[in-house]
Order: sequence, then structure tokens, then C-alpha cells
Amino acid sequence: MDGRFNTIAGWVLGAGIVLLGANLVAHELFKAETSNEAKGYPVNGADESAASGPAEQPIAFYLQTADAARGERQFAKCSGCHTIAQGGPNQTGPNLWGVMGEQVATGHAGFAFSDALRGKGGTWDWDTMNAWITSPRTFAPGTRMTFGGLANPQERADLLLFLNQHGGHLTVPPPPAAAPAGNESAGNEAAPAGNSANAAPAGNAAAPAANAAAPAAGH
Repeated sequence: MDGRFNTIAGWVLGAGIVLLGANLVAHELFKAETSNEAKGYPVNGADESAASGPAEQPIAFYLQTADAARGERQFAKCSGCHTIAQGGPNQTGPNLWGVMGEQVATGHAGFAFSDALRGKGGTWDWDTMNAWITSPRTFAPGTRMTFGGLANPQERADLLLFLNQHGGHLTVPPPPAAAPAGNESAGNEAAPAGNSANAAPAGNAAAPAANAAAPAAGH
């Protein structure tokens, strides 16, 4: 009798040990799986929204509110390589008196411009100088200029106005024309179909707008 009881007790004890071991293994597996799960919820478009922002306007837009005094402070970033006073010496970069409006990579006797810049051609107008100051390496790949550029368009406009006031002869351009708001297509939908008399004034109305934009393009 005692032998049979001991046998039964042994089987019960063994089964308990096996069950306890299985529970421990299952617990560890569940713990490992849940610890690898991503915390929180993914937000679609989070990267896009962080990088998004208002589109940059043409430099003429920022020139309307440009300030040469602010531009002088921006020029402090350039003063380690350039002078701005009339008759000032060339340094690592050329003297910049009268640079606005002159031919790219010309003048400034004694200064050797890089082949990359000499190959650009054109004049230092508002748009060209803006592109150069935004990123010299992008504007003229291979340039020796080490300045990384100004990302802020208003700061660039301030600097350009300051440069122009030191021997430059450019006129500040008018503000760029506003983009069409879609009124033309709305007007066409409202006009009676097949009515050529009503269609003619719409075509004529577009002409003054095109003419008004011509002076800005000329600058």
C-alpha cells in the first residue's frame, strides 16, 4: 500500500514540475515577444509635415522689406574674406565695392577668379547674386569659395541691398505679380456656351496683366 502511494505521489509531483516548467517557458516567450513590439502608434506623414513649409518667393518679394542695416550685420559673415569699401584691397575673396550689376568674375584687378566662376557668365543682378549667396557650391560647382550660403531668403535680400548701396547701380525690382487665383476658369464656366461676344473681353483682359509683368522680367 505504501509503495503504491509513493508511486502515485511521485507521478503527481513529476507532473507538477513539468507543468511549472512549461508555465515558466511560456511566460519567458510571451515576455520576449511583447518587448520587441513598437511602442505607441505610427503617425503617417510625420516626416513630411516636419520638412514642409511655405514655398520660397522670388527674391524681388523679399527685397520689398529688405533693410541695409540688417544686411550690414549679415556682411559680418563675409568680412573675413572680403572688403566692401571703395578702393579696398582684395583678400581671400575680391573687394566687393560695386559688385552689384557688374559682370560675373570680372574687375578687381589682381584677383584670380576660379574657372568655375569665370565660366558662369552673365551679370551680378538680383537673381544671380541671390542664387550665388544661397549656395556657392551649387551655383558654381568647383568654386574655391568656402562659404556655405544663407538659407534665409530675407537675410539674403538684406545683404543684397547692403551690397547694392556700396557702389552698385541696380534698381530694386517691383514685387512679383500674384499668381492667378483661378478666376479666369470660373469666368469661362459662367459665360454662355458658344457666345463669342462674351468670350472676347476675357481674352483682352489678360493682355494688360501680361504687359504689367514685363518690367519685372526685364530687371
